Amino acid sequence: MVTSVASTGLAAVASVVALALAGPAGPLEWGDGPLTVDSLPRVPYVAHRGGAREVPENSMSGLMAAFRRGTAQVLDFDTRVLRDGTPVVFHDATLNRTTFLGGEVRGLDAGEWRGVRLRPRDRLPGSWRSERPPTVAEVLDRFGGRTVLMLEAKDPRGVERLAALIRARGLTRSVFVNTNDPGVARRVHRLGLLTQLWRSARQMRTDRPERWRSYVDLLDVDVKARDADLRRAVRSGIPRVWAHTVVTPSQRDRALALGCNGIITDAPGRLARHPARVPGRVSAVLGR
Repeated sequence: MVTSVASTGLAAVASVVALALAGPAGPLEWGDGPLTVDSLPRVPYVAHRGGAREVPENSMSGLMAAFRRGTAQVLDFDTRVLRDGTPVVFHDATLNRTTFLGGEVRGLDAGEWRGVRLRPRDRLPGSWRSERPPTVAEVLDRFGGRTVLMLEAKDPRGVERLAALIRARGLTRSVFVNTNDPGVARRVHRLGLLTQLWRSARQMRTDRPERWRSYVDLLDVDVKARDADLRRAVRSGIPRVWAHTVVTPSQRDRALALGCNGIITDAPGRLARHPARVPGRVSAVLGR
């Protein structure tokens, strides 16, 4: 439990927390032009892999369910590249964990990809059918401009192809491109895209995130990191510091109390049912 927040920047932290106390802000309103990151609330919620504890991860039906529920303002998904260069929506390097097949994703071409079927986990709530994992183009065409998207480039060789797909649809201000590699993040920035850099708790122990502020738009930090490491990220000068992967209200509340201004979650529906409660000095500032 967080019981105190460093006095430096306390007012700013309190402001962010106050805006988050009611939980996710609901769906964004889509006007004549594409939605961009400028439309996001101060504390957006991200459906990680579509909300992997509530829907089949990285599936079109799961992303659609998360979009319709409106408990997250950003849809996240993973990308890999097939043998013929086609970017597809998939997390693992192999098919084994989430499909009925085995072998490497990069060993297939687009035609063979049409025969892949996802295997929904038994413990997911609701009833889900097996379906083909989508291509990146299909997800961009379905959701691009209707909501903000976040895609992780699991295979750096596909970054230029991803950039071409995003630019062709006029979505350069609507899609974050995520990576764990600062070098790849710099490439993404040079391609004119929104850059997201994620870091693990172990990496954050020695990171100096202020070095990345000239080319990183969103710093994606591990919610399991030490308080001091999260505070250092928040003070880096990078405007967006969002915590991953949040699954409980207490994890969310700690991240907010430490100054994070976005929540990446496998369970957006669960968090929506539990308004944020931030204990300690921030609560005192808010008059709670």
